[in-house]
Amino acid sequence: MNLETKIKEISRITPAFEKRLLILKIRTIKDLFYHFPHRYDDFSKITPIGDLKLGETTTVQGKIIEIKNIRLWRRKMVLTEAFIEDQTGLIKAVWFNQPFLLNSLKEGMSVSLSGKISFDKTLFLSNPAYERFDEKEALRHTGRLVPVYPETFGLTSRYLRYLIRLIFPYIQISDWLPEKIKKSQKLIGLDQALREIHFPSSKKLLEAARRRLAFDELFLIQIFLIRQKMKWRQNPSPQIPFDQPLIKNFVSRLPFELTGAQRRAAWEILQDLEKTKPMNRLLEGDVGSGKTVVAAIASLQVSENGWQTAFMAPTEILARQHFETLKKFFDRQSLKIALLTGQSGETNNGKSSKKEILEEIKNGEIRLIIGTHALIQKKVRFKNLALAIVDEQHRFGVEQRAALQKNIFAIKDGRPKTIPHLLSMTATPIPRTLALAFYGDLDLSLLDESPKNRKKIITKIVPLDKRQEAYDFVRQQIKTGRQVFVICPRIEASQEPKERKDEASETFNPTNKNTEARGMALNEGRRSDRRSRAGLAWEAESERPASRQNKNLSNKYSQAWAEVKAVKEEFEKLSKDIFPDLRVSMLHGRLAAEEKQKIMKDLLSRRIDILVSTSVIEIGVDVPNASLILIEDAERFGLAQLHQFRGRVGRSDHQSFCLLFSSSSSAATRLNALINCQNGFELAEKDLSLRGPGEFIGTRQSGLPDLSMASLTDVFLIKEAKKEAQKVLDLDPLLQKNFLLKNKLSNFQNEIHLE
Repeated sequence: MNLETKIKEISRITPAFEKRLLILKIRTIKDLFYHFPHRYDDFSKITPIGDLKLGETTTVQGKIIEIKNIRLWRRKMVLTEAFIEDQTGLIKAVWFNQPFLLNSLKEGMSVSLSGKISFDKTLFLSNPAYERFDEKEALRHTGRLVPVYPETFGLTSRYLRYLIRLIFPYIQISDWLPEKIKKSQKLIGLDQALREIHFPSSKKLLEAARRRLAFDELFLIQIFLIRQKMKWRQNPSPQIPFDQPLIKNFVSRLPFELTGAQRRAAWEILQDLEKTKPMNRLLEGDVGSGKTVVAAIASLQVSENGWQTAFMAPTEILARQHFETLKKFFDRQSLKIALLTGQSGETNNGKSSKKEILEEIKNGEIRLIIGTHALIQKKVRFKNLALAIVDEQHRFGVEQRAALQKNIFAIKDGRPKTIPHLLSMTATPIPRTLALAFYGDLDLSLLDESPKNRKKIITKIVPLDKRQEAYDFVRQQIKTGRQVFVICPRIEASQEPKERKDEASETFNPTNKNTEARGMALNEGRRSDRRSRAGLAWEAESERPASRQNKNLSNKYSQAWAEVKAVKEEFEKLSKDIFPDLRVSMLHGRLAAEEKQKIMKDLLSRRIDILVSTSVIEIGVDVPNASLILIEDAERFGLAQLHQFRGRVGRSDHQSFCLLFSSSSSAATRLNALINCQNGFELAEKDLSLRGPGEFIGTRQSGLPDLSMASLTDVFLIKEAKKEAQKVLDLDPLLQKNFLLKNKLSNFQNEIHLE
């Protein structure tokens, strides 16, 4: 056997267990070995029975003197009682609803038991982990640091420990990491790291294993990203000379003064455009930091040199917002601009047919094209595209980004003539650790200053008994001429969530690898299915959660979701019962494009007092007159998203407010972080520590793997991985002298399926 051997080829694994392993995405031995524990039970302390103390978690070892099942008819429960004796004393062990233990635990047998010491008239072990005790064999379930894995229905950590220990002796693991790197970074071998991560000999070796496996993941990501950057740099791109009088004149006519961060970012981009190698830069800015005007400066420079710019946004609302903003910026320039969406087209000279716009893009008459995914359709052909701008780039899926890269090329005779410069933008502040780890192939420009005269947004949590006071405050703001947003998590009352799950669902979601609560829940209230598993009765008793428990959790989940605010019902309540005298409107993703456009125009022209909306307004809505945002069920959103919502107000010199409605006491820590922090970059770091990296970067969308072992708050390890990756590629760009590393990288690229 080797790491690529299929699980189904192992004779001890029955078809039933194979199906359960597949739920955890374990198809090969490699998948099994890289299915890492999410925590460890410390059963390493072994205590003589005579020295046991109430409340301690420990391991006892001795002989079974007596064992029996006791049926409690009224409670519909079976207790298994065993008495264990060593040279210092006697103790009772009790298991609940596991009558099958009599098939495995026999009188006279030496056993090792690990668990918590409880008291009921006398000390006893409550539901302890157990296994046969033989001094010649290593323990796996007791008497050590015991791994606890992400589990699924009918597949326990006990069985996974058994399976991994069973297979290990038959596998040879080749180490692909160069010896020089292991030596310089003081890393243990891969074989030892995998053994120690599953069955640690000590806490010190467990930490060494974690560091090695974390380094592996970060190193491969850095090798991949640096090679991508090297490959990108090999392509030619248009050279756009810097026209200082043009840019100086444009900036002087703006109705506001650029911040120092905006000037610095614009200068970095303009310098990149002068090079013959393609720019690949990420412009990262906090909410309201002014990314659009920086993009406008770059677009103007490109257009005035006779080239085209494509500006792609993930939503129609955001695309139109950019179109309207750029029209204002360039109202004194002889620059033809077009908006292109899936349904329609429009230019700054008035509406045009989509067919006419496509023709004018093809012949180069339109220099700046703003749009949605419509820009990557085959019908859209550019004459001489020199700059591609992608706003909120992380919102595009892997395939969409790949299509963009393949279709934005300036085409001549069927082949790419030049590669356009690429400017990605994001309003979601990325923690510096994630930027180092996942954006190593991009140059980074930061907008870390807010425009002048902006006031701090006052953020408060509103308890349920203060709701009426909040509504009074809404009316007060509208009387002064301001406008208000109300955000709800759902569109309709009956709508179940598709992507976002609430906290209750996490406890019984069998496929969520990152949910520790789920694994803990599955360890409680289990029962035997009373079926022997082809001779594995001792090691692999099949257990499953009680159906009643799953039903209760499911009911709890449905009930919790039913209580979440919905846009339609909130709109009805506010417009008819609370504010019948005010102009209340509703916005959500299911509305037709024309309706959305009309609502946004009415909002900007102050014909709407209160807009009730879903998260569709998270980005791209710039209403300077709005001064108050109410967020219903605020605990349903992440900190970064709440910060984006808050950024819809405070976009002028008016004092602005953000009110968070929440009935969850457990969310107080997260929501208080939003109250105490106005800086998006600080908040992003806090969000990372609270939610974890997988949630923050959206690994499902980006194609990147879960960093199972890597701590993304370990900036030092990330920098070391990047340094070693650069050293290797400087000496061996094609990895011809590092065959094992090259093969590993190839497999890694297939696993993360980056286009």
